[in-house]
Amino acid sequence: MKKTFFLVAAIVMSIAASAQVFEVVSMQQLPINLNTDVKVAAMSPKGDYMLVTSGSNQGLWRYDFATKQLSVITEAEGAGFNVQVSTDGQEIVYRETKTGSDHLRRSDIVRMNMNDAKRSTIAYAQRDSKKMAISNTAMSVSIDNQKIILNRHGKEIILTPSGEEQSYIWPSISPDGSKLCYYVAGEGCYVCNIDGSNPKYIAHDCRAAQWYDNNTIVAMADEDDGYFITASAIVVYTLDGRYQELTKKDLVAMYPCVSEGMITFATANGDTYLMKVK
Repeated sequence: MKKTFFLVAAIVMSIAASAQVFEVVSMQQLPINLNTDVKVAAMSPKGDYMLVTSGSNQGLWRYDFATKQLSVITEAEGAGFNVQVSTDGQEIVYRETKTGSDHLRRSDIVRMNMNDAKRSTIAYAQRDSKKMAISNTAMSVSIDNQKIILNRHGKEIILTPSGEEQSYIWPSISPDGSKLCYYVAGEGCYVCNIDGSNPKYIAHDCRAAQWYDNNTIVAMADEDDGYFITASAIVVYTLDGRYQELTKKDLVAMYPCVSEGMITFATANGDTYLMKVK
């Protein structure tokens, strides 16, 4: 694991200052070794820890930025898919998926306190993800049957802002709760109002987008050969039209997660990075 200036210089790139969104302060590879491919599943809003999982979403681990310690939360199947973290970072909700005697996969939905590791199962044997919810979160969003499901104060609303015939993935709610970004398969990333009105096209190469603030989204711009992802960069788009590539595509950086001043991501070969920005 090399952490030299030359490695960072080869990876990090900036474009013209007039369009630059972030200044990259530093980037380092993190000492995470799970003996499997790794991706970042979620990040604490306070930036004190992140959650990582395998490429197949099996297992969930906590990495503490202060202590640099990695601790296992669960080794269950599906645990790394659509993990939710409370706004104060004190609770997470994840799934533990099992295949029953009828050969159908069902998930128990588990809530865990991140301070004392106490857990409670809040739903058993679910066939969908709509009950993935944090107790102190007023709104959450998920995908069901390729449609956006907005859970607002316990009420589920189906949103199809770009048309009912479209297939939706990667929805994300802005920090102030006023906007929603999402990806339409075959088209690209859009941002709309939280009620689904006024959709605005952002870009095609803006996948798995996460809100950094109410005007900025961080995403990946990947390329594939029909079988595997062959190139991918971490990119930034703003609602006022600015764009920036934060990494070169040959790093194959994917699935970013964000907190204030921090962007984490993993690469296709399983390396995990922390980028600090301002």
